[in-house]
Amino acid sequence: MKIVTEKDSHYNNLDQMSVNEILTNINKEDQTVADAVKKAIPQLEKLVTVTAERMKNGGRLFYIGAGTSGRLGVVDASECPPTYGVPFDWVVGIIAGGDGAIRKAVEFAEDDAEQAWKDLLEYNINDKDVLVGIAASGTTPYVVGGLQTANAHGVVTGCIVCNEGGPIAAAAQYPVEIVTGPEFVTGSTRMKAGTAQKLALNMLSTSVMIRLGRVVGNKMVDMQLSNNKLIDRGTNMVMQATGLDEQTAANLLEKYGSVRQAIDHAPVTQRK
Repeated sequence: MKIVTEKDSHYNNLDQMSVNEILTNINKEDQTVADAVKKAIPQLEKLVTVTAERMKNGGRLFYIGAGTSGRLGVVDASECPPTYGVPFDWVVGIIAGGDGAIRKAVEFAEDDAEQAWKDLLEYNINDKDVLVGIAASGTTPYVVGGLQTANAHGVVTGCIVCNEGGPIAAAAQYPVEIVTGPEFVTGSTRMKAGTAQKLALNMLSTSVMIRLGRVVGNKMVDMQLSNNKLIDRGTNMVMQATGLDEQTAANLLEKYGSVRQAIDHAPVTQRK
């Protein structure tokens, strides 16, 4: 297959460019990413729909990937509990080479086609769940093997890749192919491809959480109140939803520890 993310950059003599030229040209390339993601919305819609359905019925969402792709999956998964108040095992990100690979690359971890399923078994993955493989190249053996074995065990599979027609897309029941083209620095897929994957993951998890009822109106009513900024945000959300004064809203939020619960228990007689 043609791996377009590995093709030569459209730019040459990068080392002779001024700082302004480097930044301008990177930005020029980055502007093409959103359009590439837009073209993949029909594929993303199918993946979001089946994921939300599975999770409504007790399933979980798993991400697997290596390198940058694996890190992006771990980040997206780790942000779901504080943002939407969901249990930590609802969305799980797994990176080839283990958690140590988040900070330091583990040599050849992505080349083991059997390890992903072993990693997934530690979480008791089953046929209620959804597995999404993430890989810029669309060829990573760790991801291919994980998806293929998951299919054999009745797990719904999807992927987010940045090349068309690769083995990962072939193995996924719900492939999402976002073709971002050559990178500014040849082969550096942490750039445009990584940005596309981040956008797609944001769209996937956010859409699923909305479908699961974790957003009311446009507010994160189940977010964890883990710092003063979020407590202030939560207080404002309660005030907006109920018309209560700031002190009453803050007291309710402190009492119930949840924006949703504070709104539900707001005394009508105290509202403005």
